[in-house]
Amino acid sequence: MQKFALIGKTLKHSYSKKIHALLGSYDYDLVELEESELKDFVLRKEYKGFNVTIPYKKNIIPFLDEVDERAKKIGAVNTVVCKNGKLCGYNTDFDGMVYALNSAKIEIKGKIVLILGSGGTSNTARAVAEFLGAKEIKILSRSGEINYQNYFEKAKDAQVIINTTPVGMYPDNYSCLIELSNFAKLEGVLDVVYNPAMTMLLNKAKELGIKHTNGLPMLVAQAKFASQLFLDKKLDDNLIENIINKLNKESQNLILIGMAGCGKTTIGKMATDFLGKEFIDTDAVIEQKAGKTIPEIFALEGEEYFRKLESEVLSEVGKLSNKVISTGGGVVTKRENYFSLKQNGVIIWIKRDVDLLASDNRPLSKDRETIKNLYEKRKESYSRFADGEVTNNDSLQSAVNKVVNFYENFSN
Repeated sequence: MQKFALIGKTLKHSYSKKIHALLGSYDYDLVELEESELKDFVLRKEYKGFNVTIPYKKNIIPFLDEVDERAKKIGAVNTVVCKNGKLCGYNTDFDGMVYALNSAKIEIKGKIVLILGSGGTSNTARAVAEFLGAKEIKILSRSGEINYQNYFEKAKDAQVIINTTPVGMYPDNYSCLIELSNFAKLEGVLDVVYNPAMTMLLNKAKELGIKHTNGLPMLVAQAKFASQLFLDKKLDDNLIENIINKLNKESQNLILIGMAGCGKTTIGKMATDFLGKEFIDTDAVIEQKAGKTIPEIFALEGEEYFRKLESEVLSEVGKLSNKVISTGGGVVTKRENYFSLKQNGVIIWIKRDVDLLASDNRPLSKDRETIKNLYEKRKESYSRFADGEVTNNDSLQSAVNKVVNFYENFSN
């Protein structure tokens, strides 16, 4: 069987092995290399072909026999194929980025494009923008003519923004390079980061109603085009979306929100049997962190302290992937909790008639009238947070089935 690989410095979070397993019946290894080992690896010609990732997309070029014109122009190679004993370099990141922009319906032709970053992927973004007919291309970098001190003055007319930096990538999920509300003409945002699925940059784009996409479509599409070079045959484009959907379902969290006593924990635990994910109850995590029960936290420290602790827990739990997460009833009272939950999750509001809500051992559920008032205050926030809603008034199993069905068919 033919052997292929991905080379890079650190590959422990790479999706590539999984993607290539879905693209073709060939062996695909992850090979971590120090820079001093790069030349020896290339010259051994152990693999029929290999992909190249950070930080070797430029460094690989001197060791190749041939580099195609596009990769030469970009100055970066991410795919190498051994043909008749010669090592030939290509840049399928270009094709992947074109696919991602088209898939998100982000129009480049005639637009002013602002590229964040000046590394190898920035060069790819520039080449793509030129290929797609951008009116003007601007580069924002720390020490460039357009930088983080003057970008609002010099690039406020940007219509499309492409982030090619790793800022906002796990575990630094809460970082964001620029404030999107400064760009009055902005129409589209591509962030090459794909973990988390929704970076802070993309979250801001969503809030502003701007077309946006993360880097997963680019990653899968470039792998598909690389696989075509490996195998020397055309592959169906439908493979790309099928793999994206599969990866999303394997990594996305299912998040349950709703009033205390609506059945989130029970539904969440039952849903794990269908989805094969780990269950997390954020209230249980809070109690463990505080060393007290939630009623004790409310009694001894007050609600404000509890909400602060809750937000801290959500910011950590939300970074995880492939979980079913049940939250406390008041998570929607703090706007910043939305990003914590949404960054890797599909959020479902579990609705239950107020008269049916359980109220035992719940600090804010003192009596039925208090619960009704609390619901009226929160219902708009539940709706704003949620991707969908499921009613849990009758059959618990029916509610679980609806939750699982919504989750499995949801597309961001």
